[in-house]
Amino acid sequence: MASPSSSGTALLRFYAELNDLLAPRHRGRPVACEVSPTRSVKHCIESLGVPHTEVGLLLVDGASAGFEHRPVDGERVGVYPAFRCFDVDDLAPGAPPPAQDDEPAFIADAQLGRLARWLRFAGYDARWRNAWRDAELVALAADEGRIVLSRDRDLLMHRDVEAGCLLRDDDPLRQLADVATRLRLGLAAGTRPARCTVCNGTLRPAARDEIAPRVPTRAALEFDAWWRCSGCARVYWRGSHWRRLRAALDGVAAEVAARRSI
Repeated sequence: MASPSSSGTALLRFYAELNDLLAPRHRGRPVACEVSPTRSVKHCIESLGVPHTEVGLLLVDGASAGFEHRPVDGERVGVYPAFRCFDVDDLAPGAPPPAQDDEPAFIADAQLGRLARWLRFAGYDARWRNAWRDAELVALAADEGRIVLSRDRDLLMHRDVEAGCLLRDDDPLRQLADVATRLRLGLAAGTRPARCTVCNGTLRPAARDEIAPRVPTRAALEFDAWWRCSGCARVYWRGSHWRRLRAALDGVAAEVAARRSI
């Protein structure tokens, strides 16, 4: 039943993977949404279960619009995803998704600690702490200009979250592939230096005599290149563990490259 302040309905049509976030009865078809002079299109979209962070483009009767737009009776709103792997046929001509920053920084919620480690290994600034409350995480993201990574739709619907990614897979490497596809992250070897996978600190080259007391004797003798975290002082070298991680990351990089070529 329409509320006393309602002034009709607008039709919202969601495209590509945004349909996965809708109730089954709403997928692949226009959805009627009550409108009023005080109700923004952001409110309409999120009332149907789609966080604003997942939207890359809005077209109202064919014209680009922002989240602050207040739909009126009879308007048709096309809602397009932020992911870059959707079909080109789903986009209106001449209306590509907005470009992303070349060097994004991230903040991950409590469920995504392993994803944060993979992002750090790939060289990206990714903050994570299991004990953060949602309000703390949102405030840090706003203060530091970070993209919020979460599996929680409600968190990404917070009004102070400006940029975010909803992760739908449980596997951290699949999550990494989705983030890298969406934000065009470089994952190839040599793209950028790794960060400390434990504390997110930057790594600096270290001399053998500096690290010798902190690593196994065999490793200190076998390897010539060392790095030390500027934050927690952990020591890193390219042994068998590093090679396994690098091989896994190369696999993700190849998958992402294949997605982009489609």
